Amino acid sequence: MTGTAQEEHSPGRNGSTLLAIRGMNCGNCARHVSEAIQGVPGVKTGSVDLDSQQAAVRWKAGDLQDVPALLKALDSAGYPSREITEPSTPESNRSLFEWKLNLLLGIPVTLALIAGEWILSLGLKPWFQWTAFGLASVVQILAGARFYQGALARLRAGGANMDTLVALGSTTAYGYSLWALLSGHGGHVYFMESAAIITLISLGHWLESRMALKASGALRKLLDLAPAMARRIDATGIAHEVPVARLKTGERFELRPGDMIPTDGIVLEGESLADESMLTGEAAPVEKQPGADVYGGTMNLNGRLVARVTATGEQTALAHIVEAVQRAQNSRANIQRIGDRVSSVFVPVVVVIAVLAALWWAFDPASLELAHRRLGHFLWTAHVPFGSAAVPFIIAASVLIIACPCAMGLATPTAIMAGSNAAAKRGILVRDGVALEKAGTVTAVLFDKTGTLTQGKPKLEATWIQPDIIPRDVEVAAGQLARNSTHPVSRAISRPGIPAAQISALKEVRGGGIEGSRESVILRLGSLRWLSETGVDIHSGQAFADEWTSKGATVVGFAMGSTLAGLFAVRDSLKAAANDVVRSLQSQGLRVYMVTGDNARTAHAIAAEAGIEPNNVFAEVRPEAKAGFIRQLQDRGERVAFVGDGINDAPALEQADLGIAVARASDIAREAADVILLRSDIEAVPESLGLARATLRTIKQNLFWAFLYNSLGIPLAALGFMSPVLCAAAMGISDLVVIGNALRLRAWRLRRPCAG
Repeated sequence: MTGTAQEEHSPGRNGSTLLAIRGMNCGNCARHVSEAIQGVPGVKTGSVDLDSQQAAVRWKAGDLQDVPALLKALDSAGYPSREITEPSTPESNRSLFEWKLNLLLGIPVTLALIAGEWILSLGLKPWFQWTAFGLASVVQILAGARFYQGALARLRAGGANMDTLVALGSTTAYGYSLWALLSGHGGHVYFMESAAIITLISLGHWLESRMALKASGALRKLLDLAPAMARRIDATGIAHEVPVARLKTGERFELRPGDMIPTDGIVLEGESLADESMLTGEAAPVEKQPGADVYGGTMNLNGRLVARVTATGEQTALAHIVEAVQRAQNSRANIQRIGDRVSSVFVPVVVVIAVLAALWWAFDPASLELAHRRLGHFLWTAHVPFGSAAVPFIIAASVLIIACPCAMGLATPTAIMAGSNAAAKRGILVRDGVALEKAGTVTAVLFDKTGTLTQGKPKLEATWIQPDIIPRDVEVAAGQLARNSTHPVSRAISRPGIPAAQISALKEVRGGGIEGSRESVILRLGSLRWLSETGVDIHSGQAFADEWTSKGATVVGFAMGSTLAGLFAVRDSLKAAANDVVRSLQSQGLRVYMVTGDNARTAHAIAAEAGIEPNNVFAEVRPEAKAGFIRQLQDRGERVAFVGDGINDAPALEQADLGIAVARASDIAREAADVILLRSDIEAVPESLGLARATLRTIKQNLFWAFLYNSLGIPLAALGFMSPVLCAAAMGISDLVVIGNALRLRAWRLRRPCAG
């Protein structure tokens, strides 16, 4: 984690702030901290690290960097914080270490007290009770300090959390035992239970921290990709090793075989292959030659390169990817509101239940004893000291401990963290938890054709020229006009070797073509539909157009004035994986559609090759009209994912329930899609949707088990079937079940449909 702090606590602009935070004991606490940070005006993102007890806050460009407001918001939420200039314990897993100290203190004490009570039967011996008091007090004061601090901080903020229940539960058992010992009341004391509660819950947090480290492993690997040093080339051409932080845009740097690339750049000299799988998930090496982009965190494989720096620090592709993963991990899905609403009222309700259960056992124990004995025939035998004054206190402690809502709070964020990390390893960036949730409910997938289902690199296959016109004149004039357009079809027509010419009044018609004027003659190059709309008679070339559109080619017309001068058949080949992708999506129960500006015959030929049903093809659609076809599908009740190149398809990406952009790594920062695929193909589309459904399913499973655990655990504890020690163990196990279920997403694999 990195951050650049201000020198003083006064509003500034831009940059980031690093905070040290006190009182975070679990993932639920980290979520509350993240919400408090996001609620401060001007905050762009807030990455909370539970292990180091720190948070990195990035501010929106141009907005006030109001650090005092940030500190006040965290203090109001019950988590006192202070600004620091650099990470004080990088990679130290501080939270894990502190829970380990609790265990080193609590486990020997708890085992000694268990042996004395359960094995040696010393529980009623006065000397043993005084010994238990001394040992339990050490655990209560030292190991329990984190729980008391967390509970008090939340209480000052006007709330309650898991620490509140743990502190109340262990204090109830300890307080009753201390009263019984000092007053000479006699009977059994529960120092062993008070120590065991804190020890077992600390054990749960220790295991939770370890599992959370695994869940965030992909992000940590991303953060470690970029090297610390680079070989900067000076004005004399000599390379010197310097810290990467000292590189500036425009400077040159050298890459030798096997080097990790330090920052983003463009190749000036040399040829090589680069391993970009760390960023894109794509295993095949990528060729690098002059003019190619290189990305920080990737590896130069087999050749020497000289590159010029194009981006540094937070502007690099790696930094954008890390930011996207952090944003997803710290986000909240809509389904999480269920757990949030329950948790907000849960602690007060549990305290009331614990008090009522204690009062019932104190004033009408006979009815509860009867209920306990009858249910015992169907459940299990529980050793409740009926008639003892301690029973109400022990029951209250059991209810408070079993009801800890930590599993409920962890249900959604742990699944989102694991799901977003699993996606990042596959070159899939998910904007946030809401996007992940939306992806899990998609029923239809609409593909843009050019550059998405096809290669996006069309080639000129055939030419037709009007019989009374010189072919060379048509090819040159069309090529000169096409040179002024960046459209892939235009680039296929504008071939090398065509002499330059002055063309005026240039105008590109979106979804139509390009026109201009040369020697007072209007030239137009574009779709036959558009040429026909401008008054050009296209019938003379109809046979050529019909022949090549049936072969899946796009036929482009060139007109001089109102005369059709020639036709160009340009064909863009289908991506190798397109058919497998469509079949995989269909095997998942999804309906697959295609939209394109091409004419119907070309569109249906491409669709048939890809395996898309003819009725699911929308042809001759202008770019701005694609969003309308998505609305049509939505009106039919479909939840639509639109897959496009993320550049010309912004309206469609926004209109879709889920926008999926197939982008280069350098395009990440400006993409508005919900999901960004960093691979150059679309094989990740079925993976992204399948993984999202698996994540949503995991969230629902976690919420179900958390609700079931509390629904069954509280009445069982109130009726005396679960001792405080058993409740503490059960609470810890429930947290581990939720986290372990989420971690299964790391090993998730898409089931490929059979080729037959």
